[in-house]
Amino acid sequence: MFEPKDFKADENMANSENTKKPRSQDKKTYPQTDIADWLAAVAVVPTDCRRSGLEEEARHKNDHMLMVKWNTKDGWLSPSIVPFQNLSLNPATCVFHYAFECFEGMKAYKDKDGGIRLFRPDMNMARLNRSSKRIALPTLDEDAAIKLISELVKLDSRFIPQTRGYSLYLRPTMIGTQETLGVSAPSSALLFVIASPVGPYYPTGFKAISLEATDYAVRAWPGGVGDKKLGANYAPCIVPQTEAAKKGHQQNLWLFGEEEYVTEVGTMNLFVALKNKETGQNELITAPLDGTILEGVTRDSVLTLARERLGPRGWTISERKLTMSEIAQAADEGRMIEVFGAGTAAIVSPVRTISWKGRTVDCGLKENEEAGKVALEMKNWIEGIQYGDEKHSWRKVPNECSISLQNPMHGPRVSICDLHELW
Repeated sequence: MFEPKDFKADENMANSENTKKPRSQDKKTYPQTDIADWLAAVAVVPTDCRRSGLEEEARHKNDHMLMVKWNTKDGWLSPSIVPFQNLSLNPATCVFHYAFECFEGMKAYKDKDGGIRLFRPDMNMARLNRSSKRIALPTLDEDAAIKLISELVKLDSRFIPQTRGYSLYLRPTMIGTQETLGVSAPSSALLFVIASPVGPYYPTGFKAISLEATDYAVRAWPGGVGDKKLGANYAPCIVPQTEAAKKGHQQNLWLFGEEEYVTEVGTMNLFVALKNKETGQNELITAPLDGTILEGVTRDSVLTLARERLGPRGWTISERKLTMSEIAQAADEGRMIEVFGAGTAAIVSPVRTISWKGRTVDCGLKENEEAGKVALEMKNWIEGIQYGDEKHSWRKVPNECSISLQNPMHGPRVSICDLHELW
């Protein structure tokens, strides 16, 4: 186990074509009160962030990672921004046996002027706290966490591609680190943040997907943890997703209960646009936050923008339960407008068809269309905010958190001692 106050560069750090060992080979201990004191010892190798294959997440990792250790006696210890490296954990560490793990997915963007932007990081940190609290891991000061992540982003800002559609994916993760086979709340934990440059989810543009309505497996249930971002929620979904892929479908549409309520699509929230049978009005529908779906950041963004911008056009925006039979009926009666998923990776993911009980349900797209009007508008609106085309309270500029980044090759001269006092 490592102590952030006594961190030493790992000489067995994983090597790659874009990662080198620290220049210093004398096992120098890096002080934790001033990043600039030890940053020059970290090898910084220029990387082409637009090379082939970048569209696949996690193909490459940044030079650095953020780590903060916690224990019941001392609380949160001093944060460390260190060279990207492996973790050393005892085989009895509780995360391996009882799934004490939660995470977040968020992105940093560069605008046309080279400014760095985060998109709604406050929502990610609030959700991380809800997830960690549910599995007996510690909570954190959300503002302090955003400041620390911002320092990591600024330090490795050269990994954020300038091109529209590209971004830096950030993965804050918290794990229980107590070395025990006993089942109890962990007495120690680790928060770490890694990052990877990523390309467009659809490199050749929007591509509408096909879904399999899945009723033989359940992703979440009332009273469970389906509304938390836990790693344990994802592994059980792989087999049903693989089975759907064998039939030519890209994702599962998770149904719940005898009523077959639609919940989520793959790892995204689902939106259905249709003409309401009773009122004749256009209605945009998504499942309510009843504990069985993830409270998505993009979901909230779509709902907010829809109420602000589609509402004045006569649209009704609803968070309500919707059954698969209602979707099929709307398609049969010509009331279906479009269907799309919403999530961090793709922003929106248009749906062409849903396979359900041996039939194919059409989701409103014409043969030559890959996305409906609402999905395209949402994508453009959200991207406009993310890349700084539109000034909005949702975007947060990391430079506003502390100081400007003057020398990206050697990092900002910033003391983090004032930040960790907030924990």
